Amino acid sequence: MIAEKQINQQMQMQDIMNIYPSAKRALFQKYHIGGCSSCGFAPTDTLAEVFVKHNRPAEVDGAIEWIYESARVDEAMQIDPQTLKSEMDAGTPWKLIDVRDEMEAEIVSIPGSELITREMAYEILQKWPKDTKIAFYCHTGVRSLEAASYFKGHGLPNVKSLRGGVDRWAVEIDTSLPRY
Repeated sequence: MIAEKQINQQMQMQDIMNIYPSAKRALFQKYHIGGCSSCGFAPTDTLAEVFVKHNRPAEVDGAIEWIYESARVDEAMQIDPQTLKSEMDAGTPWKLIDVRDEMEAEIVSIPGSELITREMAYEILQKWPKDTKIAFYCHTGVRSLEAASYFKGHGLPNVKSLRGGVDRWAVEIDTSLPRY
């Protein structure tokens, strides 16, 4: 379990999202705040201001607790490079899926991984066994956490996001890989 870093109503949204990158997704998921232009907020708005603007000032304390809970869920959805490599070396079948764009993948990719496409996403959701172990990765682990959350929410319980992405993999597992 991660130690919770405290946030409060008077903190700016940019500061909250620096501490808890999933805060925007969490607020949109439960309160429909921050996901589109009609429900968005400025990075310099405080959490209290955001909830006042959305006519929900009484719910801001609950939102803080929800951000903490979402962070705990995200923590459980991540896998460290060493753990993933150890499991793969022990024979656990993991599918490695790169969620970056083609230009990034041309710079560096984890050997044996596949670059996700729209067609592959459909195939994963519709045709792959639901218990498939999938490790999504990106450059630093932020986009892959979004992808893992999406696929987990669509019924795949064994998805993970590679903590630190390909960059951390290059530092801890395969130092021959270029970094950017």
